[in-house]
Parts: sequence; C-alpha cells; structure tokens
Amino acid sequence: MALPPKLYTWLCGCFAALGSILFGYDLGVIAGVIVAPDFLRVTKNPSSDYIGFIVSSMLLGALVGCIPASLIADSFSRRFAIMVGAIVFILGGVLQTAAQNQGMMMAGRFFAGVGIGMLSMLAPLYQSEIAHPSIRGRLTTLQQFFLGIGALIASFVVYGTNLHHHNTVFEWRFPLGLQIAPAVPLAFLIMLFPESPRWLMSKGREEEALRSLARLHARGDTSDVFVRAELAEIKAQLAVEKGTASGWGEIFNSSQNIRKVAIGVILQFSVQMTGVAAIQYYAPEIFGAFGYSNNRIFLLQSINSIIALAGEGACVLFVDKLGRRWPLIVCNAMAGACFAVATALQAIYPADSPRFSSAAGGAFIAMIWIFNFFFSAGIGPLSWAVPVELLNTNIRAKGTALTSMSCWIANFMIGQVTPKALESVGWKYYILFAVGGFSNALTFWLILPETKGRTLEEMDEFMENTPWIVAFHNTSINTKEREEELRRGVVHVQGAQPDIYETSSTDDKIDGMKTSNHSHDLEKH
Repeated sequence: MALPPKLYTWLCGCFAALGSILFGYDLGVIAGVIVAPDFLRVTKNPSSDYIGFIVSSMLLGALVGCIPASLIADSFSRRFAIMVGAIVFILGGVLQTAAQNQGMMMAGRFFAGVGIGMLSMLAPLYQSEIAHPSIRGRLTTLQQFFLGIGALIASFVVYGTNLHHHNTVFEWRFPLGLQIAPAVPLAFLIMLFPESPRWLMSKGREEEALRSLARLHARGDTSDVFVRAELAEIKAQLAVEKGTASGWGEIFNSSQNIRKVAIGVILQFSVQMTGVAAIQYYAPEIFGAFGYSNNRIFLLQSINSIIALAGEGACVLFVDKLGRRWPLIVCNAMAGACFAVATALQAIYPADSPRFSSAAGGAFIAMIWIFNFFFSAGIGPLSWAVPVELLNTNIRAKGTALTSMSCWIANFMIGQVTPKALESVGWKYYILFAVGGFSNALTFWLILPETKGRTLEEMDEFMENTPWIVAFHNTSINTKEREEELRRGVVHVQGAQPDIYETSSTDDKIDGMKTSNHSHDLEKH
C-alpha cells in the first residue's frame, strides 16, 4: 500500500536531514573533546588560540564546502552532491578519530567541516524542491530538528564518557568516531530517493520530472491534476528564467535577486549574533564561571539539548501555521532578553565575589535554557528554511551557497574570538549577544516578508511586488486557498503566458506533455 504523498515526501526529507545530525553532533561533541585530559596530552596541551582554531577549523571547512556543493548540485544533481558531502564527512571523521597530533586533528576537523558545509546547504535545498507547498516549512525546518537530535546524542555521549571513562583515550576518540555512523547510510542510499523535479526540469528532463513529482505528491499517478499544475508552473517559471543571465550573473545583475540573497545573508549572520555558538562550543568555560564542574556542565548541556529538541519540534509542527516572519521577530527578541538577564546575573553575582549564591547560578542556567528554547523554536530552523524559499531554481544552489557562507564566516568568528573574549572581558562579552537579539528582531520586522504557503515558482513575482521595507504591509496569503487553486490546476507565474490555467476533461495533452491516461487538461481561462 502506497504511503500518503505528504508522509512519503516527509520521510524523504527526513532521510536527507541525516546530514544535519552530523552537523549537530559535531557541534555538540567538541566541547567535551577539547577538555578531555588524554586529548590534551595527545595534542601537547594546546594554547587557547589553538583550542579556538580546533573548534573553528570545522567552520572554515564548512565555508570552503559551500561553493563546490552548489556547483556539484547544479551540474550533477542534488542527490549526487549530498552523496559527495557525506563521503567527505566520513573522511574527516576518520581523521579526527585516529588523530595522533595537532595537525591530524585539525585536518580531520577541516574535512568534516567541508562535508558539513555541503550537507547543511544541500539538505534544505533538496527538501524545498521536493516539498508540497503546504508542508514546505515543516520539511525545511527538519534541518534544525535533526541538528538538535545530533546535539542531544552528542551531549549524552560526552556526559557518559566523561563520567565512566574519564582520563582515558575512549573519552574523546569514541565520541569522535560515532559521528561517522549517520553519514554511511546517507552516502550509500541517497541515490535511491527521488531526484529534485525542479533540477530535472532545469536539465530538460521533463518526463523524469513528471515521474518524480508524481512519486512525491500523487502516489506515482502522472495524470494527477495537482502534479500537472505543479509541473506546468515549474516549466513556465523556467521559461521566464531562461531569458535572464544564468548562475552568478543572474544574482548580481538583478536588484531583486541581490535583495533575496541579502536577506538570506543577514538572516544567517544574525544567528551567530544571538550567542548560540559561544554556548555550544565553550559551555565548560561559560558555566564554569559559576563554579560548576565539567561533569555537571555536561549534564546541564544534555538537559539543554532536550529543551532545544522540544523547541525545534514545536517549530516543525507550527511553522506552516505561524509562518516565518513573526516567529523570527518574537524569538530573537526573547533571545536578546534572556542574554540581557544572564549578563546582569554574571555582572552582579560573579562566582569569586561574596555576593555569589547558588540561586544566581541556577537563574543563569534557567536563562540559557529559555534562550535555547526560543532559539530552537524559530531562529535556528528558519535561518535555513527562508533562503531556499526566496530563491528561484536558476540561482537556488548558488544563492544558498552565498547565504550559508555568511553563517560559517560568523560562526568561525565567534568560535575563534570567544576564548579570548572570555579571558579578557568576561561577562561584558555577553552584552554583544543581548544587543544582537534585539537588533535582529528589529531588522526582520523591517525587511522580512512572509513566505509561507506560496509555491517556489511564485516567489519572484511575490518579491517584485513587495516593498523592501515590509514593516507596515501585509505579505501573508491564505495557504488553504492557494492549495485548492493548485488542485484545480490554477498556475501563477510572473511574465509567462499562459499565466493562469484551469482543469478540463478533454484530450490527453497538458501543455504539450503526453499523459498515460485520459484525465485532465490545463487550459488558459
């Protein structure tokens, strides 16, 4: 019995998101590795600068991986690019697990980062292009949900190895080796899943695109009206895009494309201005300011990972009801408020002063947990979902590469600067993140339109007709009405003729494509 179309597409998106588990696990595991005594022995007791670079070399690799991923995805397919990213990550994981010195560890982190950089942009890219419009938000926010699963696994693995295998080689080599596990099925099975119908259409493989859409959205029925409407819309949009410059030229020669990429760049950069990376990478130093031992800190981080997963689950469940715009605004404002309180707590109740109390430490932890919930419920997931929605097929891979690069540049900066900042200015460093949360909220209130419910092919027209400052404009639509239009065969594409279609029962051709059954036609009304 065939699975319901939305469930099948959902499961395809879940498999692609295995790459996000690698990302989350690698983020979560490094905090425990860099304080393990045997790791410090093997790497010759590195300085804080080197520790910072071990953390950030993964991010540098991720930065390097973005452009090759976009080129491979455009030339050889989205699935093939995901397979390459997984194989590169496996190489990096092996090098880290077997590291015998600083250089080998850094090389492993770098190659793992290249794989993560590829997969973190390819997963939402692939998910957005296979998604049913009504669940696209839920599918693309799986990136952060699976990242949360990876971080949760990492936090408990680090806690367990620190508790039971402290001061042994197992304490750090096992956590690093375990990260390879999800990459293996991803590398060897991804080619069995449906290819992106939009990529197939961009290569002129129309019949394959039809079969892929039917497999994803109609239990394989190539005569389904909804599938035919989707295909007609994709075909019409690609016809419009053919009249413009391709690839990089189209991005930089169009003010609207520059705008869309700029929104993605700002969005990805803003994520790191919330302080999430500092907490992920340097939890022992941050919580240690309140006198907690490493073992207790790893337990606190494990609880933090559970809270994050709850927030990410809430985002996946409600994003297609609540949209993208207001969750980003509210969650950033709450993140800023949490860091403002946490900063005040560290300023007023430092651990080495007579005013310090365990209650202050507990309140600080509570603020970090609340921050993490709001970050996970909106900021993190939507930073990956929104850019792939805004960009059209012709520039989606390359544009997503540029937006992802801003994430890794900011992430690298925070990873490298945080150890020194904590040493030199202490709690004052957190003021940056309090201000960052509030300024992010204001920025998105001003510039971010609501994209939920629209097909990918509608976005060009939508952005063209939307002012650059959207604060006082309603940019939402009735998503149920739009889905019903597609089920009736109504297609909207800017600049293409015919631009609206309706269903009728005539012959066996739809926009020049033969069907296997005498079913429906799409005719201009």
